[in-house]
Amino acid sequence: MNKRADIDPNKIIQVEDLSEPLIYSVEAFTSPEYAQDERDRLWSQVWQHAGRVEEIPEVGNFITYDIMDESIVIVRSGPETLKAFYNVCSHRGRQLVDVPEGAHSACGRKQNFVCGFHGWTYNLEGKCTRILDKEDWKGILNDERTKLNEIKVDTWGGWIWINMNPDCEPLLEYLLPASDLLSQFEFEKMRYHWRQWVVFDCNWKTALEAFMEPYHVEGTHPQLCVYGDFYAWSKAQGLHGHDGFDSKNPEENTSAATTTVTRAGKGPDARKTIAQMQDDFWETIRGSTTPTLVNAAKRLVDELPEGTPAHEVHEHWYESAKRDDAARGVIWPTIDPDKLAKAGLAWHIFPNMSFIPGLTFLLGYRTRPYGNDPNKCIFEAYALERYPEGGEPKAPWVYAEPTEEKWRKVLAQDFSNMAAVQKGMRNRGFRGALPNPHQEQKITNFHRNLARYMGRGSPELIEK
Repeated sequence: MNKRADIDPNKIIQVEDLSEPLIYSVEAFTSPEYAQDERDRLWSQVWQHAGRVEEIPEVGNFITYDIMDESIVIVRSGPETLKAFYNVCSHRGRQLVDVPEGAHSACGRKQNFVCGFHGWTYNLEGKCTRILDKEDWKGILNDERTKLNEIKVDTWGGWIWINMNPDCEPLLEYLLPASDLLSQFEFEKMRYHWRQWVVFDCNWKTALEAFMEPYHVEGTHPQLCVYGDFYAWSKAQGLHGHDGFDSKNPEENTSAATTTVTRAGKGPDARKTIAQMQDDFWETIRGSTTPTLVNAAKRLVDELPEGTPAHEVHEHWYESAKRDDAARGVIWPTIDPDKLAKAGLAWHIFPNMSFIPGLTFLLGYRTRPYGNDPNKCIFEAYALERYPEGGEPKAPWVYAEPTEEKWRKVLAQDFSNMAAVQKGMRNRGFRGALPNPHQEQKITNFHRNLARYMGRGSPELIEK
């Protein structure tokens, strides 16, 4: 049964004029019963990105993806075909692929999957091809009884997506309108620059929401405020949501240049501000930019006269970086300026994906429950970048303790909030979250849609 039948992915939920602030409770973050219910009501019903297509390039390559009690094997079964199966032998329930203790996931290449318990064997299509002493069953076993249990798998943006609901809607419909607005970025042509993960002491939603709005920049990342104002709009986009930089003056129009993470910035000399901002992003995030953009920004003071208007500095910088990339075999995507402005700064893809896209980079986050514990999660962050064909680095998943040394300054600053928020929500003095109705609509929309899946109250969710 498709439990999302009443959710229109194209419906945009707008925040109404408020006579009182919106509030949502902490049950979704702290309740063990709620965490257990997510297994059946949420994770078994939604599309989740489980890996990247380039991780399984050849027939027989596979990766695993775990979510709560479920383990899934995704394998390239043919040159153009991916298959996804529950990672469990149909005989006695042993996992077919073991994930090493303390590892993020398993990967490799096989022509068959052989159960380590009794040797039952499955081909890449999921068919059971060998059963020890099959005649003992006196002919009652057939392919339907013994094959691996298959689940839905599809691709978009270079990501592999899985859905355990056999009646789910197609992936591209689920992703609307994000899939339409973001296809121009050609994420499928990007490759990992780095990727890290950690088990963190907070709920998966607490970790995710730390990266769902720029409203926290002044309080959490004050050093970034020298580069521009971080006042933002935030909008619901069906199941999903996005945001972008805004002006507190309603008469000022927001352009594509000021909406993206690479906006011109503020200060008397845009040449120096952009160069400093790009260098700072690279040193303190190692993402949301590229070495090409950093180096082109550093040349601005030599290539442009002092007093050049900020928008002209920004245009020159981008054209210069674009030429530099082309010279090394990296071709930028063709972008519609209006669509770029509408794409905004950052996206939340329901339920557990968040990212900041750029023309040649992406900084992404994924969070998942850690077992059934509502106070722990698996937090993952990664950077994608465009490289010359075959020039991408090897970037395996790396477990990294949540320190500035391992994650750099900006993410370490975000980490300083996550466990503290989780503790605070368990405090009896906390009355419930009060999201900013203009700048945190992504979070409000997330909880409205989460409530629909979880059957917690009306679709509006928020109590006044």
